[in-house]
Amino acid sequence: MEKQTKKPKKSRLGRWIFIGVAVVAVVAIGAYFINKRNSSTTATQYQTVQAEKGTLTATIGATGTVRSNQSAILTWQNAGTIDNINVKPGDQIKTGDILGNVLLPSVTQSTLESNLVTAQENLVELTSPEAIASAKLAVTTAQTDLINAQSKLNNTQYWKNDALIQNYYANFVIAKANLDKAQSTYDNAHVGQYINNTSDAALYQALYNAQQAYDNAKYYYSVYSQKPTQRQMDEAQANLDLATATLKNAQDYVAALTGGVVPTDATGTDLLKFNQAKLAVQTAQANLDAAKLTAPFSGTVTEVSGMAGDQVVPGTKAFRIDDLSQMKVDVQVSEVDINSVQVDQPVTLTFDAIAGKSYTGKVSEVAQAGDTVQGAVNFTVTVVLTNTDKSVKPGMTAAVTITVEQINNVLLVPNRAVRLVNNQRVVYVLRNGQPVEVNVTLGASSDTTSEVVSSNLNAGDLIILNPPSTLFNRPSGGGGGGPFGGGL
Repeated sequence: MEKQTKKPKKSRLGRWIFIGVAVVAVVAIGAYFINKRNSSTTATQYQTVQAEKGTLTATIGATGTVRSNQSAILTWQNAGTIDNINVKPGDQIKTGDILGNVLLPSVTQSTLESNLVTAQENLVELTSPEAIASAKLAVTTAQTDLINAQSKLNNTQYWKNDALIQNYYANFVIAKANLDKAQSTYDNAHVGQYINNTSDAALYQALYNAQQAYDNAKYYYSVYSQKPTQRQMDEAQANLDLATATLKNAQDYVAALTGGVVPTDATGTDLLKFNQAKLAVQTAQANLDAAKLTAPFSGTVTEVSGMAGDQVVPGTKAFRIDDLSQMKVDVQVSEVDINSVQVDQPVTLTFDAIAGKSYTGKVSEVAQAGDTVQGAVNFTVTVVLTNTDKSVKPGMTAAVTITVEQINNVLLVPNRAVRLVNNQRVVYVLRNGQPVEVNVTLGASSDTTSEVVSSNLNAGDLIILNPPSTLFNRPSGGGGGGPFGGGL
């Protein structure tokens, strides 16, 4: 009989140690997976975006209506029947082109033509060779008068001329001696009351001439030996002023008749008559030409009203023309934004009427005074399109976006991620699966992003867009915070 060997029994203590180690291992493994799952759950509950460097573009949006660079609505000036229409919408025209005309009643036509002929004849008469020669003669006469007036004023002003006074006194002495001699000779001849012969006549004539010479010498000596009165000074100056003005008017009139340069301040009766004659011709011609409508500037015919045979009266709309070489849009910008808008800033435009296409432009004018409408102050900003085409037409509504600032290669954060905590702007960054608060100092901003000018934030950091409110709504002496867009 085979002998059976008994196996030794295991210790109960060893069995419990083994069980304990197994339990610890299971717990440790469970804790590891629980922590890993919790960390993964924490990380995946946040919406994140990487902090990146890029371009920040600040814009202002507005709407406006397209207009042409220049526009005009032409109306008929006379009553009558439309004779012909020479253009149609879309035609290109130049300044002075005749767009159409009306037939006037025969009486009116005859009167206008007669008025023009009369005005032209009057102008021709004023500009004839004889009239020009007469005007030139008036200049030479005025020059002589000016010289004389100047001389008289000089003599009046400088009356104390000893040599001149001495000369007049010498003339006076000689004249007095001649008079005395003539008087003595006449008396010695005993001519009597009547002249009876040629000898008596000669003596009388000599006495008469001596008396005239004496009186004349006495007058001039008296005039030049005494200081002139103020009246005499004023009279001499007035005569000089009149002579000067008369000469200038005569010279300006000759210039007008001969096609010379006439000063804008030129005056004078003759010049006034000449200008009135020219104006009469222009007016008569304009009245006759009013039956025709001509283009005031080069552009495009955009509207034509009426047709040949229609009856019209003064003021009836006929044509509209526009200069489509440059299209503009006037928009209203709020007073809070106007100081950001500058001439030459780039603009993007879109039109509801032109789907799928955008246009470029630039700011050409910024109003310096605002308009108040219902309590709101707005400023007019004019934008000129730089790549317009035939699709853009006056009257279309345009959506305008003005780029007021653009900064390149700067660190950007979404505005929705910024919070205000204790009066400090912060963002939350996901690091090792946990949100970390990072202070940020912001610079320029757009509607969606802001420039970071100072921070420990780095490009590539995961910025939390939806941090839980428990992070920034904690009690604090400086106050809580909220989203950047709504908390400021």
